[in-house]
Amino acid sequence: MGRLDGKVAIITGSTSGMGRDTAYLFAKEGAKVVVTGRNEARAKAVVDKIKEEGGEAIYVLADTADRSAAKVIYDETMKAYGTVDILINNAGVLSLTPVQQITLEEWDKVFNVNLTSALLLTQYCEPELKKNKGHIVNISSVAGTAAKWGPIAYCTSKFAMVGMTRAMAREMGPDIHVNGIEPGAIMTAMLENCGADATIEFMKTTAPLQRVGKGSEIATACLFFCTEDSSFITGQLLRVDGGVDA
Repeated sequence: MGRLDGKVAIITGSTSGMGRDTAYLFAKEGAKVVVTGRNEARAKAVVDKIKEEGGEAIYVLADTADRSAAKVIYDETMKAYGTVDILINNAGVLSLTPVQQITLEEWDKVFNVNLTSALLLTQYCEPELKKNKGHIVNISSVAGTAAKWGPIAYCTSKFAMVGMTRAMAREMGPDIHVNGIEPGAIMTAMLENCGADATIEFMKTTAPLQRVGKGSEIATACLFFCTEDSSFITGQLLRVDGGVDA
């Protein structure tokens, strides 16, 4: 018996990194997983692995920079499984462009992926989540708590995700639990693309745990928020960061 037996879980941005590890864990716990991403080969590989290990999953190709993607994800989920119990808003994009150089096009893309897609998908899924006493987990970042962790667009979008998580929890209770996670440096492709070696060394010297995190450590936090273990918790942001500000 898995802790998520029979549940349907949408996990955006789940073809790599934290989202992929969350998809694997949720499938092992019995969930029917909807994998989303832009790369079909990677999406198929995630679904194939889940099925090989006895789990159930589908993939939906969707670019959350496009505001129409949320409806595509929802419609395909309902077509395959007929309901939604869990929504993990994990899709994210990094921007390293400083204030004076960032364009409105880049700004809009960052917000569409990191924030607006989560809002739109929540709007579509809300009736099913309410009916099923479901769970939403929004993935923010330590950049959503201190500007030192990210340049302007990324940092601002993650601060906004914190506020949106708390506002959703207040508006959508008591039927839907809404919580968030604030990862620190997690070994993902995103980290590698922004100078992993330097970031790893910085995190090792400033964090009490002296290392960067693993995607599986975000997955277990997501699982906690989607089970009865967190039955009296909503509107909260859990830092999974190795203690960088401890």
